[in-house]
Amino acid sequence: MFRNITPVVKNLLLINVGLLIVSQFIFPQLNQWFALYYIHSPYFKPFQFLTYMFMHADFWHLFGNMFGLMIFGPLLEQFLGPKKLLILWMVCGVGSGVLYSGYTAYRMNNLEEKVAMFQNNPDPESFNKLVLENRGFFQSSVFDFVDAYSRNPDDPNKISQAKQTLDAILDIQGNVPMVGASGALFGVLIAFAMLFPNTQLFLLFPPIPIKAKYMVLFYSLYTIYNVFVNNPLDNVAHFAHLSGLVIGGVLVYFWKKDRNSFY
Repeated sequence: MFRNITPVVKNLLLINVGLLIVSQFIFPQLNQWFALYYIHSPYFKPFQFLTYMFMHADFWHLFGNMFGLMIFGPLLEQFLGPKKLLILWMVCGVGSGVLYSGYTAYRMNNLEEKVAMFQNNPDPESFNKLVLENRGFFQSSVFDFVDAYSRNPDDPNKISQAKQTLDAILDIQGNVPMVGASGALFGVLIAFAMLFPNTQLFLLFPPIPIKAKYMVLFYSLYTIYNVFVNNPLDNVAHFAHLSGLVIGGVLVYFWKKDRNSFY
């Protein structure tokens, strides 16, 4: 496998592995500088649209993305050429970051409106609903407070604590960074499926052969499902994955006009 790694794939691997080592063991501050933050966060910098895709949360996060790049990248680089593969990777990565930031801004705006409505007219039912919608950011003890607040809805101390809790959630949600090359990788996946749709792939789980076009279709439907479900306990940026699929699909559609698919 390693002997067949093409130049662009190899350099992307080296950069991502190198940055993980530096950020984990030498200069941890790099995570805060290079991760992509919400555009209204005090930690946001425009260059993060580029740098976030070279940062990863841990080894397994890096392994998943780089393993996918090693599997699908070399054949794409041979077919498209080094320049187009690099363009595909970078455009899908940066584009996913931009679109995900827009999606985050939309979600944050909705959350801010709901919190403002509660601040103006506090009631236990609204508080409980907001807690459930954002339960991934709470400890389980918050539900004890929900019960206590429900029994004493007019208690000024309970109301004040509820307001402080929601303000804290706004602050936390607005400062959760995104890292990883998944958006770029999903662009590579859709490119592979469009150019080599009938190539047989052998999955590790379940251990069955499957054509590339069906594998990517499954991942696409799974991603769309998770975007709409929006599970608050899920910390995966599914919208960024979907963005990579769409951007990669559009790029390859135009590139493919003058070339035939391989089978």
